[in-house]
Amino acid sequence: MAPGLIDPQPAVAPEGQRTLASVTGDYYDTITFYLNGTRVSLDTADPEITLLEYLRGIGLTGTKLGCAEGGCGACTVVVSQYNPTSNQIYHASVNACLAPLVSVDGKHVITVEGIGNVKNPHPAQERIAKGNGSQCGFCTPGIVMSLYALLRNNEHPSELEVEEAFGGNLCRCTGYRPILDAAQTFSAGKGCGMSKANGGSGCCQEKNGTNGTNGGGCGKNGDTNGSNGHDQPIKRFTPPGFIEYNPDTQLIFPSALRKHEFRPLAFGNKRKRWFRPVTLQQLLEIKSVYPSAKIIGGSTETQIEVKFKAMQYSVSVYVGDIAELRGYTFTDDHLEVGGNVTLTDLEDLTDRAVEHYGPERGQVFAAIHKQIKYFAGRQIRNVGTPAGNLATASPISDLNPVLVASNGVLVAKSAEKTVEIKMSEFFKGYRVTALPPDAIIAAIRIPVLKAKGEYMRAYKQAKRKDDDIAIVNAALRVRLDDSNVVEDCSLVYGGMAPITIAAKKAMSYLQGKTFTDPKTLEGVMNALELDFDLRFGVPGGMATYRKSLALGFFYRFYHEVRSALNPEDAEVDQDAMAEIEREISKGYKDHTVGAAYEKKIIGKEQPHVAAMKQCTGEAQYTDDIPLQRNELYGCLVLSTKAHAKILSVDASPALETVPGVVDHVDHRDLPSPEANWWGAPNCDETFFALDEVFSAGQPIGMVLATSAKIAEAGARAVRVAYEELPAIFTIEEAIAAESYFDHYRYIHDGDVEKAFAEADHVFEGVARMGGQEHFYLETNACVAIPKPEDGEMEIWSSTQNPSETQAYVSQVTGVAANKIVSKVKRLGGGFGGKETRSIQLAAICATAANKVKRPVRCMLNRDEDILTSGQRHPFLARWKVAVNKDGKLQALDTDVFNNGGWCQDLSGAVVDRALSHIDGCYKWKAVHVRGRVCKTNTVSNTAFRGFGGPQGMFIAETYMEEVADRLGMPVEKLREINFYKTDEPTHFRQKLKDWYVPLMYKQVLEESDYDRRKKEAEEFNKKSKWKKRGLSIIPTKFGISFTALFLNQAGALVHIYHDGSILVAHGGTEMGQGLHTKMTMICAEALNVPLETVFISETATNTVANGSSTAASASSDLNGYAIWNACTQLNERLAPYREKMGPDATMKDIAHAAYFDRVNLSANGFYKTPDIGYVWGPNTGQMFFYFTQGVAAAEVEVDTLTGDWTCRRADVKMDVGRSINPAIDYGQIEGAFVQGLGLFTLEESLWHRASGQIFTKGPGAYKIPGFRDIPQEFNVSLLKDVNWENLRTIQRSRGVGEPPLFMGSCVFFAIRDALKAARKEWGVEEVLSLRSPATVERIRISCADPIIRRAHVAPLEGEKSFFISI
Repeated sequence: MAPGLIDPQPAVAPEGQRTLASVTGDYYDTITFYLNGTRVSLDTADPEITLLEYLRGIGLTGTKLGCAEGGCGACTVVVSQYNPTSNQIYHASVNACLAPLVSVDGKHVITVEGIGNVKNPHPAQERIAKGNGSQCGFCTPGIVMSLYALLRNNEHPSELEVEEAFGGNLCRCTGYRPILDAAQTFSAGKGCGMSKANGGSGCCQEKNGTNGTNGGGCGKNGDTNGSNGHDQPIKRFTPPGFIEYNPDTQLIFPSALRKHEFRPLAFGNKRKRWFRPVTLQQLLEIKSVYPSAKIIGGSTETQIEVKFKAMQYSVSVYVGDIAELRGYTFTDDHLEVGGNVTLTDLEDLTDRAVEHYGPERGQVFAAIHKQIKYFAGRQIRNVGTPAGNLATASPISDLNPVLVASNGVLVAKSAEKTVEIKMSEFFKGYRVTALPPDAIIAAIRIPVLKAKGEYMRAYKQAKRKDDDIAIVNAALRVRLDDSNVVEDCSLVYGGMAPITIAAKKAMSYLQGKTFTDPKTLEGVMNALELDFDLRFGVPGGMATYRKSLALGFFYRFYHEVRSALNPEDAEVDQDAMAEIEREISKGYKDHTVGAAYEKKIIGKEQPHVAAMKQCTGEAQYTDDIPLQRNELYGCLVLSTKAHAKILSVDASPALETVPGVVDHVDHRDLPSPEANWWGAPNCDETFFALDEVFSAGQPIGMVLATSAKIAEAGARAVRVAYEELPAIFTIEEAIAAESYFDHYRYIHDGDVEKAFAEADHVFEGVARMGGQEHFYLETNACVAIPKPEDGEMEIWSSTQNPSETQAYVSQVTGVAANKIVSKVKRLGGGFGGKETRSIQLAAICATAANKVKRPVRCMLNRDEDILTSGQRHPFLARWKVAVNKDGKLQALDTDVFNNGGWCQDLSGAVVDRALSHIDGCYKWKAVHVRGRVCKTNTVSNTAFRGFGGPQGMFIAETYMEEVADRLGMPVEKLREINFYKTDEPTHFRQKLKDWYVPLMYKQVLEESDYDRRKKEAEEFNKKSKWKKRGLSIIPTKFGISFTALFLNQAGALVHIYHDGSILVAHGGTEMGQGLHTKMTMICAEALNVPLETVFISETATNTVANGSSTAASASSDLNGYAIWNACTQLNERLAPYREKMGPDATMKDIAHAAYFDRVNLSANGFYKTPDIGYVWGPNTGQMFFYFTQGVAAAEVEVDTLTGDWTCRRADVKMDVGRSINPAIDYGQIEGAFVQGLGLFTLEESLWHRASGQIFTKGPGAYKIPGFRDIPQEFNVSLLKDVNWENLRTIQRSRGVGEPPLFMGSCVFFAIRDALKAARKEWGVEEVLSLRSPATVERIRISCADPIIRRAHVAPLEGEKSFFISI
């Protein structure tokens, strides 16, 4: 992927070979470890592979590759080992994608397959499966293993420990709530979520001193997890019918490993050598003869460099097993920590150090503990080390500022000498340190503070609270004399310069000043402005925000110290001191909802049909398909320019200099020039670039090789020469350049001009929202298998659209579609991102397989997937609203633009759906809305859950909020008085039937106690200067049907075998949404058979032809009715046998008898949606079959000093009709809501202006919500006790995949509500136009306080930002 050619050098330079050989000549060359209880010895291991590559290579495919950078947790395994720091066996959850194979010598590796299987699952696997904690299942093995590691280390984890165990895991499907519910059944409940035992600052009783010894607090929310409210942890709760967790029955630590002798290892080949010394002396000898050897501790940074930056370290030295580097010593005035103590052990050590030295002298250790707690996930902390943190010299390291500010000393050792380096002198430049080349970091000495008069605190702000790198961090320390005069100080920041840096002007000013003098605060703030005079275009961007954080951290510190000096000090800004805390999250779901209409099978809660397989690692995804004979691996050669002419493509360096490269494939390997063109509905895109590239990440070719690693090296070796051309990135740039696709649609209803002329008020504004990366955990993957006859080919693809995959593979191979079979077992998430964009990879793999006549496999790396697969469309709308003074809406006139990217894909249909949803849930007298698609040089944007609907409704709620502010009316009232009524027509003239939004709005207001909490928030905001709370309640209606009429059809095939078992095939794909589960339930109900007798194997084009893509939330409706239709035919044929054999006859008996009577036991079902057929322009015909509806309310708290925030509570209610399976529907609602929360708050895609490439191309830079980003209280219910008279769907259910996503915006609008209060605090009451997503940066900059005003950085003339927010 990375550009440029890297010539492989010999593993050791000739001049160093003799001496290195003499030092390591007697090292052993065999790695020995245990794998799931079985001993493994390797003496021919590939030195370049990771533990993950080894495990998957031997067939243990339960462990998944999600990102290759340790950011998603899909690859989590447990490595059990004797820990020399704690002198105990420790079961470490680790990222197998980062772990070098050498690191597991002498240890026990446990994978998801090793702890249980479908027939005999581990309790962790069973509870997550049966608790609906697995949807697509791709992340599930990693989540199971994180929970397993917790339970192995702690038989009685607290609720907080359970919640924090998943800090290094991501899930895109579930919304996390069901996983946490399942995991908390293992916790020993400890009462109140704010109690010290649960990581809070103390609950009400602890703070009042009534419960000081308890540690559990008042126990108010503990009852959900079985807490008895007392300090005794109760026995773990085992739900009825579940396996009891017994710690004594777990995989033992092999006795042979207790006696394992750690011997020095040396293994490798001519490209790469690994050394594993086991004593400090051995390490120093290697360093003395080969100073450039790469020292590896946790490999958390190095493996990313190797994978994504093509760095080659020919000699690597693994130091994780040198016990001397993992010790620690408490002395009178400092704690000495071995350089290779893991961060997990350091976390524990700092707790003990605070206890040992006392809270005053131990403040530095409390600061380190706080920084480590939010540093990465547990998997990284289990292997990462302070020495690695220091040596990599990251300018945003969380640990380094604390070590510098505390005047720490680094002990560096070489074979010749030991030197002590002051931490304040260690960092010399960007990623450059004062460490001598032949030395290693042996230890760090961390001084304790004075018992009186010295104060230290550490701070950090990131995009996401947990598992995220800092935007800015700081460690601030002052030492005062008895008169509060500053004797010494350290103000050290990360994220403000290319190195960890001290604010020298501020420190100089502070020296000798009286700390309690208010002028001191102002003087330091002035000096900090000079220290950090960032320019607008500073690398990393966010100049104003970063500067405000530097000032805000000191402001917080100043008042914390003043308060410590004198808690009664009237000048202390008490509200500035506390940071936002989370309670242990909890939630409620109504499980009785189906009781009124449930049948034998339908309407009852059933777990996902593949959940147990997913939890045990047995579920197979595309890249888990066993290797084919003669298989080759493909790697795409991608454009590195946003817009350029291709002058030449030279593949010869790959073919001639990279051993193992077999071929290079490009547009010349297609049957005709026409075969290169594709796209739906407009054929405007090429599979392979021709003479011009229009986006960075556009495929130019594919390199084929004997391994994925070699293919990557080959792709990097291909030389592409460009001539750069001007590029357009944003909607605003496209509008200015009039760069549009030929797509223009409008909806015109009523006399708009008359309505504007007669209205009391006319308001105008702009609504702007960014895109969203799909971030399905399984990237796009394909295996193309050519057959020896007639040009046949089998395509296994991670796609939502097997039929279109078949059609384009047929095109690129030059054979008819009947020779191509496109198959899907399951997807590890899709969300629309695999509706069309998956076809690109499948067609290129098919082209390659067709050329070489060998199977070709390719699974994209996460960065490649983000570069090539497109995102949710960014939108801009210029709206004009006519409204009367009573709040009644009159007319809407809006121009809507989306960013289509470099080719059209589905962008036209996306803007069309936005136009149809721009009314929100509100009745207008007249509407005129117009939509255009902007043509830019970004990745081609595509379908994403909601497909323009959320963007349209965001525009609607934006103008509702701003209009309400201008009218001086509560927005809740404005919404209520303008709701549609039953049978009223929309602006596209469709009458609303079974309309329950007003009812649900009323119910959510009542059930969430909204009005009381709104008043409480207003009272809170009056008393609190820096923390502000806000509430919002948002309705949604989402039209269900493909807007392209022909797609609203489905087929199904049902076979009854004469043993009574039933095989179902339909056109939909399973991607975690529970489609196969619902389809088997429908079939079992229709045929009156037990659910377990019905099976769906896969989706394939040779069983059900011409299927529509699995999208538009219509798949259950379409495929469900097709299956029902097929079952109806079978029931008619079997009716005589049922009558003859009686009601107790089994399907086995009936089918057996029918078979011998030569009755056809197969049926082909079909369904097409009736009544629909909208015509654009004339505004006639029915656009949607029905609308799924919902209402959600949220409450947030915002720390306006930093932009940090938390969602305190969310209440969601959906009308899904008569649910086929409430458990599946709840999962869809929770998952969509949290995905929507991410869209509108956390997730921001950024492009690097200088290169034109997307910057946010992995979990390190792109942040989706994690386990501790969900609402603290998350309540979900389904509408019940109403009639659905007009709903003519299967079982009168409604589609549920997409509609709940927009309701996540209630968090965005609650943040806006809090920001209004923040601005009012400082006298600013002008209408706030808040752009989505409401990132911490946007939140902070929207506040109007004096700190943000003085931190403002304006661009100089012609100066542009470092990043482009598309």
